[in-house]
Amino acid sequence: MIKLKDGFNGERTLTLPKVIIKMMEEDPLTSALHITDIGFYPKAAHHFRERNTPINQYVFIYCTDGAGRYRIGEHEYNVSANQYFILPAGIPHAYASDEAQPWTIYWIHFKGTMAAHYAKDAQSPTKVSPEKNSRINDRNNLFEEMFNTLKAGYSSENLRYVSSLFHYYLGSLRYIQQYRQAKRYVSDDANMVNIAIHYMKENIEKRITLQELADHVGYSTSHFTTLFKQQTGHTPLSYHNLLKIQQACYLLDITDMKINQISYKIGIGDQYYFSRLFSKIMGMSPYKYRKTKKG
Repeated sequence: MIKLKDGFNGERTLTLPKVIIKMMEEDPLTSALHITDIGFYPKAAHHFRERNTPINQYVFIYCTDGAGRYRIGEHEYNVSANQYFILPAGIPHAYASDEAQPWTIYWIHFKGTMAAHYAKDAQSPTKVSPEKNSRINDRNNLFEEMFNTLKAGYSSENLRYVSSLFHYYLGSLRYIQQYRQAKRYVSDDANMVNIAIHYMKENIEKRITLQELADHVGYSTSHFTTLFKQQTGHTPLSYHNLLKIQQACYLLDITDMKINQISYKIGIGDQYYFSRLFSKIMGMSPYKYRKTKKG
C-alpha cells in the first residue's frame, strides 16, 4: 500500500481539540451538525488513507481537480474533477489520489444528530459542474469562511456560526438546483463574454485553456478571442489571470494563508510565477501588498 504523504505544497488543515468537540456535542445548536477536522489538499500526489477500524465521523471529500478512488466496505468508486462524496460513519473505508492525475480536494470530517440526513444517498460521486447558473466560487469562499472562523478561535459564538455555515454549505450541494436558482445568472444566453467570465470565476482554482473557454461558449478560438478583447480590452486568458489576482488579493486581505498556499488556491502551482504575475498586475509583490494592507 502507498503510505500517506506527510504534507503537500499549499495544504491547510485544522483538527479541533477533543475538549472542543465534546463541548459542541453538548451544545443544543452545534450538537446537530459540527466539524471535527477540515482541510484543503492541492495536487495531493500519493495521498492515501485506509481505516479498517471504523470512525464515528462522516467524511466529506470534494474533488475540484484531478482524480482519485475510494472504497466503502466492499464497494469501490472512482471520483473525478467537480465531484464530491460523503463516506458514512461506522463503516471501514479507504481513499486515494490518482497517481497520474493527483486530486485537489476540500475535505471535512463531521458529526451531529443531523449528519446522517445530509450524508444520505451521497456515497456515490455526485457531479458539481460549472455552468451558467452555478455558484462554485461562492461555495469555495464559504469554505474559507468556516476554516478562518475556526482558526480564529473556539468561542461558543465561533463554533455556532461555523455550524450554521456548514448547514448552508452542505445544503448548497445536496440541494444544488435550489442553490443555483436562488441567484440566477442575469445575463442573456447570447451574452458570450459574460458567460465566459462566469465560467472563469467558477474555475478560478484551475488552469483553463483558450480552447476550453471557446468550446464552452460555442465559438472558434479566433472569433471568441476577437469578440472578448473588443468588449473587455483583454485576451481571455489575460482576463482570467486578472480574476485570479483579484481572488489572491481577497485571500491576502481576509486570511493569514501563506503566499504559496494562495498560489495553489488560485490554480498556480509555481509560486515564483505567481509572485511575478501579481507584481506585474498590482505593481507590488504579494508580500508587500499584505504588509501595506495590514499597515
